[in-house]
Amino acid sequence: MFNSLIAMPADPILGLLTQYREDTHPQKVDLGVGVYKDPTGVTPILSCVKKAEKFRLDTETTKVYIGPTGSPQFNTLMTELAFGANHSAILANRIRTVSTPGGTGALRVAGDFIKRCNPNAVLWVSDPTWANHIGLFEAAGITVKTYPYYDYDSKSLKFDEMLAALSQVSPDDVVLFHACCHNPSGMDLTTVQWDKVVALTKEQGFTPLIDMAYQGFGDGVDIDAYGVRQMAAAVDNMILCSSCSKNFGLYRERIGSCSVIARDAHTANVAQSVLLYVVRCLYSMPPAHGAAIVETILGSAELTQEWLDELKVMRDRINGNRAILVDKLKANGVDRDFSFIARQKGMFSFLGVNPEQVARLQKEFSIYMVGSSRISIAGISEDNVDYLAQSIARVL
Repeated sequence: MFNSLIAMPADPILGLLTQYREDTHPQKVDLGVGVYKDPTGVTPILSCVKKAEKFRLDTETTKVYIGPTGSPQFNTLMTELAFGANHSAILANRIRTVSTPGGTGALRVAGDFIKRCNPNAVLWVSDPTWANHIGLFEAAGITVKTYPYYDYDSKSLKFDEMLAALSQVSPDDVVLFHACCHNPSGMDLTTVQWDKVVALTKEQGFTPLIDMAYQGFGDGVDIDAYGVRQMAAAVDNMILCSSCSKNFGLYRERIGSCSVIARDAHTANVAQSVLLYVVRCLYSMPPAHGAAIVETILGSAELTQEWLDELKVMRDRINGNRAILVDKLKANGVDRDFSFIARQKGMFSFLGVNPEQVARLQKEFSIYMVGSSRISIAGISEDNVDYLAQSIARVL
């Protein structure tokens, strides 16, 4: 059976990480992997997480199965974090949430759920989008198409083209939006643009699927959820996939959530029954430890405030990295306008250099980024930004 297999291409980002680790250059820079790093290059465990883990260690009494929905308290707290505790959809009992193995698990649950809702639904993703979106939904048997989003030449949104494309989408289809901190472009919709997208979604009748992997990394927890909250208030049906990997620093714990918003409580209950069937078939039950950490933090006013403070430190560092890179490029005599980097949000931006220049940066200067020139902003530090800017200047 296995003899007929054809090898699949390796994940380009993971392959890049292997090359980086094997590189002996003393000034090597990793701008590939999308994880937060502090100024010393470490991805730390948040202080609030340490406290929550200690509390769970002292109080947890069993490792029995948690059930397909996951922890009810975690699901409630994640719903309130995403939508706001007094959101009309919560008050109308229209939302059902299940715990998932990370944001990726949430997306796969959503994919199988969509396939059961409508086997012929087409799922539309932005061009570009997170690399795993397409493979993940195709693995669920869904046809994936793209709508215009990022203009590589002007370093801005193709917003008019985006609206024009979405105005042709069938009511039977699903459109995936990034809630904030668009991966890989860093270009987010403004609140005014979100309002137009929400109005168009309601008018067209397609189902929005919003991927919120970076809540709190853009402008703040509430502002980053603006599109999610406006959309849920306006439409009858919606899916939200959330992740705790980045904003809680729980990358390896694999904890996220998938929420379905239905027209009314009865329809939401039916949708939840389908969600739970999907969960049972995919992984039976979600991990419990990460959810226990998150619910301990969000269930405590003191720990929640500490988390928000630590999240602000991470957000401010990333925004600061954007500004300092732009300034250092100018200081090294670069005439090209890189100011767009400072205006973008979240962990990623396209540097805007061509594949040959990306290859030179890696070969000659040991600076690692994917071929599209997408860079992980968290990989920049005060220790490497001068070398990084000088190296970029030399390949332009």
